[in-house]
Amino acid sequence: MSRTRELAETFRDEIVTLRRALHQVPEFDLELPKSQQLILDALAGLPLEITLGKELSSVTAVLRGGGGPGPVVLLRGDMDALPVTERTDVPYASQHPGMMHACGHDLHVAGLVGAAKVLSALQAELPGDVVFMFQPGEETSGGAPIMIREGVLDAAGRRADAAYGLHVGSASQPLGMWSSKPGSFMAAADQLHVRVVGAGTHGSTPYRGKDPIPVLCEIVGALQTMITRQFDVFDPVVLTVGRIAGGTKENIIPDDAFFDATVRTFSAESRAKVQLVSAQLVESMAAAHGLKAEVEYVVGYPVTVNNAAEYEFARETIVDLFGADRFRERANPRCGAEDFSYILEEIPGVYLNLSACRSADPDAAADNHSPLADFDDSILPDGAALLAELAVRRLNRAG
Repeated sequence: MSRTRELAETFRDEIVTLRRALHQVPEFDLELPKSQQLILDALAGLPLEITLGKELSSVTAVLRGGGGPGPVVLLRGDMDALPVTERTDVPYASQHPGMMHACGHDLHVAGLVGAAKVLSALQAELPGDVVFMFQPGEETSGGAPIMIREGVLDAAGRRADAAYGLHVGSASQPLGMWSSKPGSFMAAADQLHVRVVGAGTHGSTPYRGKDPIPVLCEIVGALQTMITRQFDVFDPVVLTVGRIAGGTKENIIPDDAFFDATVRTFSAESRAKVQLVSAQLVESMAAAHGLKAEVEYVVGYPVTVNNAAEYEFARETIVDLFGADRFRERANPRCGAEDFSYILEEIPGVYLNLSACRSADPDAAADNHSPLADFDDSILPDGAALLAELAVRRLNRAG
């Protein structure tokens, strides 16, 4: 067993206790004071230079290697929870009504604290520095770009050379399985908001007004056809209309109608194109019926792109530490989005998945974001050990 795994095991009880404490006090968005304090308490006594965020409740900790100035590795864990009412029966369930760590970020924080403890024990041997990035706001406002603006990438006094992060899952993969892929790993996530403006009238005399509802329905269908006919099937686009609203009563044609959609893409080219052609289609179809359309396209998280060399390095490290049977290369990207993408736009690195599925049947288990999502924190030492090992190997390779 590697030294990082051995050390991580010695911290098992501490990081499991921390994870369960975090799970009981889930907090949302950018202001996470209780989570921040738990992190600071857990890091107390370690040889770290700690900086707190100004615009958000972030924690940035720098560990100076004993070998003097050298390369820099950044390790990231997100902190925020979701507005979900927990329905698990675990004894450490959420004590904040309507809030839950349903995406496993409590495990991310505890694992990153574990990595900080492991690397602090190895400090004298490190030929460079490590930045620990505890980040709020992944689920909502995008805490990563705020932390970048506040200097996290240069927290060691020079730009980080590589960045690594992991995300746990509560379903789909057996417990302890690692997975990732090179290149585009997770989607860009944008929003399309459309208002079709007509003229209201009585439902019995539609010719006296301009009915926005059938036009809106046509547009929704046409957007799906647009994707199949204007985009390469091997560079997919997913457009899902999740909300439609319009009208107040069955016999009243309203003045306007609305829909909101999420748009997922896996390349910068398709992302730019769908923004342009979706607006053209919506406006043209409304005009063809003598109506107007107001279109707002909101750009969200970019594509999460794993650097090919860093991916191979991480894969080899996982195989060395845990065995080849613990890693699966994903055939396809994931349609979920992640604001670690902002880090990977600036620094070469890799994002990894680790299954924390408690169920013997991963396919039937409740997935992330479910009120029944149940994460097995027995895998925490593995997560801490891998983050620490990636830092150790990358610092030595770069040095």
